[in-house]
Amino acid sequence: MKLGIVCDYYEENWMSMNICAQMLSDGLLNMNREIHPTQIRPQFQWRFQYLHSFMGKRHSFNADRLINRYWEYPRYLRSNHQDYDLFHIADHSYAHLAHTLPIDRTGVFCHDLDAFQAIIDPEQYTGSRIYRELSKQILKGMQKAGIVFYTTNAVRQQIEQSQLIDPARLVSAPLGVSPEYQISPILDNAITVQLQKKLQGQPYLMHVGSCIPRKRIDVLLNVFAQLRDRSPELLLVKVGGEWSQSQRQQITDLQIGEKIFHLTKVPNQTVAALYQQAAIVMITSELEGFGLPAIEALACGAIVIASDIPALREVGGDAVIYCPVGDIAQWVDSTHQALLKPDATPLLAQRLAQANHYSWEQHAKSVMTAYLRLAAAI
Repeated sequence: MKLGIVCDYYEENWMSMNICAQMLSDGLLNMNREIHPTQIRPQFQWRFQYLHSFMGKRHSFNADRLINRYWEYPRYLRSNHQDYDLFHIADHSYAHLAHTLPIDRTGVFCHDLDAFQAIIDPEQYTGSRIYRELSKQILKGMQKAGIVFYTTNAVRQQIEQSQLIDPARLVSAPLGVSPEYQISPILDNAITVQLQKKLQGQPYLMHVGSCIPRKRIDVLLNVFAQLRDRSPELLLVKVGGEWSQSQRQQITDLQIGEKIFHLTKVPNQTVAALYQQAAIVMITSELEGFGLPAIEALACGAIVIASDIPALREVGGDAVIYCPVGDIAQWVDSTHQALLKPDATPLLAQRLAQANHYSWEQHAKSVMTAYLRLAAAI
């Protein structure tokens, strides 16, 4: 059977979503069994980028995103869906595409419920009406799907508490660790060598991920600024995302810009090298569905300090140090102690063992088994 893996547009730069789609495809191909995957990703059509001098770069790109997600992608699927027996929407924020596909042969991977907060908690929602309506279409698409995959029990509990999906259609499929993320000799590629020269052997904190509000980059920046008062040699390496206007202003106000290295579109091998050499990897999020950087960092032997939220507790286990969400004083104290006494943090063997619980091979097996059952029931 042919499985079409419906992927995010590369232009949106959702690194973790691209990894999930690619690793699922690779895992299914390596099994060489009943299901044969193909990644679906139509060409992104640029229309408004030429008007960015009038609309602004952000607004022109968002306009292109909307047209591509809600017009170009559905049109492409309507013309090509007959080429596949089954469909896997790899990112729940694309679940509106389920309206275009045969529902009884389509699954959606729900990584977290962030896209549905406008519906789940409307009283706290302060965004636009358009976004709320789009969220409703996305949720309705996910609710139609024959299967909904989830990453952690924390996500499943949120789905059930909000009564979003029939529990009978939920399937567990935890994410895995890509082979690049391991303790290995530091590669001497041009990017890594250049970074090593810039860092000059100084200790650094590291954060991997986007800069969207739930990542609480404000906490990361405040903690880093206060830690530099105690350890002036400390640097911050930020991988991924794009600073928001408020984050740029915060960096200016805290006078830490010269001590931050912000990297985008970095190869996995380089990220792995950075993990290995980081003094501490920080995950300051207030909401996560899984926390892929946590297990990637652990697999590289890094010390990880993370927000004390259910998903990160579930994924990190006893191999991670936890701090209350947004508690700057606690974050500063815990990080400072870990910098002073790294031997008092969870043992290296413990960190590696926790990462070994997660496998892309097992992820692919879980997905494959679910689709074989779905096909048999048709």
